[in-house]
Amino acid sequence: MAWLWLIVAGLFEVGFTTCLKLSNNFKIWYWGLGFGICTVTSFYALNKACQHIPMGTAYAIWTGIGAAGTVLIGIAFFEESSDFWRLFFLVLLIGSVLGLKFVATQ
Repeated sequence: MAWLWLIVAGLFEVGFTTCLKLSNNFKIWYWGLGFGICTVTSFYALNKACQHIPMGTAYAIWTGIGAAGTVLIGIAFFEESSDFWRLFFLVLLIGSVLGLKFVATQ
């Protein structure tokens, strides 16, 4: 269950970074509200995950999910670059996150 909490936390991290972008410096209130809700939910889920997963592992995976997801959202919806090197390092990041999951002791 702790790993599920961690995945939820990472997905809500992607949510709060996306809402932050869409809020236009918090000028669009409903995206700002979405940012707040996603942030609180993400940290709550991360806290639940850290009760059973080592903190360093949980934090690294949480930020990895958030970073990879945010890059993919940027490419898909905000016309950000998808050149070879960006995708290469994204694959390395995802591989590192998966590696941490497989070597973690719970």
